[in-house]
Amino acid sequence: MENKKVAELLERVRATKPLLHHITNFVVMNDTANLSLHIGALPVMAHAKEEVEEMVTIANCLILNPGTLDVQWVQSMNIAGKKANALGIPVVLDPVGAGATSYRTTTNLDFLQNLRIAVLRGNQGEIGALAGAGGKVKGVESIGDVANIESVAAEFAKKYGAVVAITGKRDIIAGADSLYYVDNGHERMAEITGTGCMSTTMVGAFAGVEKDFCLASAAALACFGLAGEIAARTAAGPASFRVALLDAVANLKPETVLTGARVTRVK
Repeated sequence: MENKKVAELLERVRATKPLLHHITNFVVMNDTANLSLHIGALPVMAHAKEEVEEMVTIANCLILNPGTLDVQWVQSMNIAGKKANALGIPVVLDPVGAGATSYRTTTNLDFLQNLRIAVLRGNQGEIGALAGAGGKVKGVESIGDVANIESVAAEFAKKYGAVVAITGKRDIIAGADSLYYVDNGHERMAEITGTGCMSTTMVGAFAGVEKDFCLASAAALACFGLAGEIAARTAAGPASFRVALLDAVANLKPETVLTGARVTRVK
């Protein structure tokens, strides 16, 4: 049943072509723009505070990624986020490197407190650090596991009213009353930069067409993880894997999802 829902959502993204307004970091702009196109969405990268409100009005989802944050971009993210909230447009936040520095941690906590976030997508270290549960981050990479991470995610989801999507060997997607596991993916996805940010873009694409943000997040991460598995079959190394990953996203078919997605709804 879950795989059927994932396949249906993939078809809906491709039929609807949601516009994804990214305010994102310099490292991943090209990759996330291309990923948007390959999954069937439309990307726009707009970060000037003079235009972000206007751009949000025509978007289906706003994606905030402060991976190379500065004061001006943080201002733009807040302006865009408040406009999206006023219009009922979902906001997806990727707290890149939260826990690595106090500025990153406090900035992302401010977003959570001042904006209505639909989905918070991060790794265990980032989510654990924001939740005060002992998450450790080196640069932007998670180091080690957080104890009782499902409970941490569920409590965080209840506190902020946001779906918490934690990516790793097993993806954990927690809402106030829902919990999903996604077991798709491949170890090569950790060998190239930007796959976490790309997974956030996938979540944004699905959240742009589905208001059950837990389901949308699980479907997006299953599709992205499955594409990683397919790409790894032919890749000779990290560079060729990156190209193969984008091709696999573009070529992903609903019938492949029906047989290949590994999504479990716990509650």
